[in-house]
Amino acid sequence: MKKANSLKTKSPADSAVIMTELVLPQHTNALGTIFGGTVMSWIDIAGAISAGKYARCSVVTASIDALHFIAPIKLGHAVQLKACVNLTGKSSMEVGVRVDSENLITGERFHNVSAYLTFVALGSDGKPREVHPLEPKTEAEKRRYKSAIKRRASRVALAKDIKNEDH
Repeated sequence: MKKANSLKTKSPADSAVIMTELVLPQHTNALGTIFGGTVMSWIDIAGAISAGKYARCSVVTASIDALHFIAPIKLGHAVQLKACVNLTGKSSMEVGVRVDSENLITGERFHNVSAYLTFVALGSDGKPREVHPLEPKTEAEKRRYKSAIKRRASRVALAKDIKNEDH
């Protein structure tokens, strides 16, 4: 019989993070748009802060789902990253990160990237530790939770396929 999680439930709001960055010349390529790796790094940082805030311990990135760049992020734009835990497992957390940018001169806003990352909570011994179960409250949180369950099933199946290929 599986032991029930003895920790009190928490809300996705307990993990909410908003991070803002400014696109500077060192962040851009010859076209004046941001390097994808820079955005990926910011996504990982925002996600780690969200997961750490939720778990209240050290976390490590276990996986990053596919990233789709929807619109370019240009030099001089302000970039806002919003991160929140969507689903928890025993020691893992799926964090969704939405990236939007704003042209500070015109005020025009763009949705640039959405990404989903999985983090694992670590105890002081460096081994995975239990996290609080997630209890979505708002309609948006419930919708994200249901979608996260589907993504988790897909990640588990993919991991199983990869493991079987190695044998």
